[in-house]
Amino acid sequence: MTRIKICGITTAGDAQAAAEAGADAIGLNFWPRSPRYVDEERAREIVRDLPPDVLRVGVFVDAAAQEMEEIAGLVGLDVVQLHGTADRAVRGRWWQAIAAGAPGWLERARASEAELILLDALAGEERGGTGRVFDWELAREAGRAIVLAGGLGPDNVGEAVRAVHPWGVDACSRLEFEPGRKDHRLIRAFVKAVREVDR
Repeated sequence: MTRIKICGITTAGDAQAAAEAGADAIGLNFWPRSPRYVDEERAREIVRDLPPDVLRVGVFVDAAAQEMEEIAGLVGLDVVQLHGTADRAVRGRWWQAIAAGAPGWLERARASEAELILLDALAGEERGGTGRVFDWELAREAGRAIVLAGGLGPDNVGEAVRAVHPWGVDACSRLEFEPGRKDHRLIRAFVKAVREVDR
C-alpha cells in the first residue's frame, strides 16, 4: 500500500482532516522562512490529538542536528526530514529530501544513509512546496525506496503512483486554498485517488 503524507500542516483541524481521510503521515515545517512554518508550541498542539498510527514528520532546512533532535523530543516527532546541502544523520528515523535532476542528485540519493529519500522538484530557495512537477522517469533511477513529491494533487497522483510505484507520496501546496491552509475536500480526493490505484 502506498503511504500518504500531507505536508505543510499548520492547524490541528487540518491534521485531523488528514488523519480522518486516511493519510499515513503529516508534515510539520520548522523552517522559519516557509509560509507554512510552525514553532514547537504550535506543533505540539497540532499533534496532540492525532491517532498514534499517523506519523509526525518534522521538516527542517540546513538545521543543526542538536536543534532537530531537541525539537523532535519536544514535539514528539516520529521522523525528521532533512532538506538542504548537508547529508547528516540524526538519532532516530530520518528521511532526506533531494531535488531530482539537481547536479549530483542520483549519487546523493544512492549514498544517503537515510531511511527514505523524498524526491521533489527543483525549487531553488523555496525548498519545496512549489507545486512543480518533475519528470517521474527520474524517480525510477533512484534505485531505492522513495517518497514522491512535487506538484502532486488529486488529478495526477494516481498516474504518478502507477508510473513510479513509490513507497509513499507527499502533497502540500496543491491541497491548499492558501499557503498553510488545507482544503479538506482536496485532501479526501487525494487519498481516494491513491487508494483507488492501490486496489
